[in-house]
Amino acid sequence: MAAMTSSPTDSPRDLIQQVQAAAAARQPLRITGGDTKAFYGQPTDGERLSTTGWSGIVSHEPSELVVTVRAGTPLVELEAALAEQGQCLPFDPPRFGAASTIGGVVAAGLAGPARATAGGVRDFLLGLQFINGRGEWLTFGGQVMKNVAGYDVSRGMAGAMGTLGVITDISLKVLPVAPAEATLVFAMGQHDALEQLHRWGGQPLPLNASCWVRDTTASDAPELLFLRLRGAVAAVEAACERLMREAGGTRMDNAQAGPDWAACRDQRLPFFTAPSADLCLWRLSVPQTAPVIALPYAPLIEWQGAQRWLWAPASAAAEIRSAAAAVNGHATLFRAGADGAPGVPRFDSESPALTAITQRLRAEFDPAGIFNPGRT
Repeated sequence: MAAMTSSPTDSPRDLIQQVQAAAAARQPLRITGGDTKAFYGQPTDGERLSTTGWSGIVSHEPSELVVTVRAGTPLVELEAALAEQGQCLPFDPPRFGAASTIGGVVAAGLAGPARATAGGVRDFLLGLQFINGRGEWLTFGGQVMKNVAGYDVSRGMAGAMGTLGVITDISLKVLPVAPAEATLVFAMGQHDALEQLHRWGGQPLPLNASCWVRDTTASDAPELLFLRLRGAVAAVEAACERLMREAGGTRMDNAQAGPDWAACRDQRLPFFTAPSADLCLWRLSVPQTAPVIALPYAPLIEWQGAQRWLWAPASAAAEIRSAAAAVNGHATLFRAGADGAPGVPRFDSESPALTAITQRLRAEFDPAGIFNPGRT
């Protein structure tokens, strides 16, 4: 869909003026919301541009499953409003802190434990408004669930880390909260857990999220697979009975499982505490069917095998990225150690074709190169 300049009525004038002044002076801008994801991506310098003053829910149509919200709106505020109507953001966005904003969620493109089955941020993004590097306030996409012709710029903003523009308003598809939820836990090693997830993933089961980890907080450090099911009551109950019979699992109380899944989403589980200050948290994105990866670092595995976390020194970058590439995946230095991992790229290098597309997009939307320079 072609872009159009929005009416200046009720526009984010302060943000527009700051962008225009920065563009004229070629002054880099560091775009922030709640700043809860400042650790993610390459460090960037520049004058701070904060979207937190541009907040509030613009519209919510529960019957249409659509919400439009300003970028500086706290994520907890949006989710509370949706919960009042029995609705949610299905991609389980991580908070990493109470100050997290919905604009930061979209800019980072990060999703939580339900990502593998529910979809990611861009799958629920219907449209947005943003300020480009010329200080123009543009609209892309829409506020309805329909296909549009042309390049979908709004979805391209998801995960762009603020390098294409300042997101101001976002329209998202939401879904009803599932009628039933259950969490099962199985004692099994990494290989068996991956085999089971691959098998179950090909069957009509209401799988929603998974997490395999070695529980080092227990004296015997058991290796455990946690499986969350969501859906119709009958489907969830039938799946619980079948899976426990097949693999010998047990069912957790939802009052205990809910906070545990939230801790997994927000990286507050014991696993996510750095074993030592010099280690980095690495994220390996691989096919769900990838086998156990031969690395000397204990992982936590999510997304039915597609997302694998591990703690390792920055000096292991080549080893980790080679192992991920061997199974057609890639590795991201998600959180740097205490020294900041100087000289180690946070992300894998792009292909020449993707680099060319990225450069053309940035030249079009940010010709002066002022938005979060060097972040990605």
